[in-house]
Amino acid sequence: MRMKRGLMAACMAVIGAVSPAIQAADLPGIPPEKVADYLHAVIEANRTFYTVHVVERMQKQGGTGAAETWRRDQTALPLPAQFLREANDLATMTGTMVRYRLMSLWPINPQNAPANDSERSNLEAVRQHPERSATSTIQIGEVPYFQAIYADRAVTQACVQCHNAHPRSPKKDFKVGEVMGGLVIEMPLK
Repeated sequence: MRMKRGLMAACMAVIGAVSPAIQAADLPGIPPEKVADYLHAVIEANRTFYTVHVVERMQKQGGTGAAETWRRDQTALPLPAQFLREANDLATMTGTMVRYRLMSLWPINPQNAPANDSERSNLEAVRQHPERSATSTIQIGEVPYFQAIYADRAVTQACVQCHNAHPRSPKKDFKVGEVMGGLVIEMPLK
């Protein structure tokens, strides 16, 4: 029960940290690239903290591990990718139209594949130049959105081991520090 409360507190911290940056997007003079950079810094910090100080620490100590089945298995933690997806879902419950998700050229989960050629080429650009984000304007329904894709790197050995050993993983030779995919941030321009 304590772990559940801790996980919920961590998710709420993500929402709380993201909300001020979202409000800043409405202020004149702040370019969407800068707002996306702020959001990326917060999301990446929270996810890295969770991966290193919760998931990896628990695995090293022989405690509760992360598993794809965490919803059914009440003793498991969500994987870092699931943590990010759940945090996004909680954030959207606040009414924000800002969305974020993971994407990969080698997705284990088919939902994390690029949705079109533009996303695929932007993800490839980020893989080639991980120090830069790839940005574009996209249309979601009737609303123009700013989309930024940032490199998503393997931050720990646990990331590498999980992806390399997963039976559905199309790539089996990831290394720590390598770009595994991208973190996509989308926010409305209106």
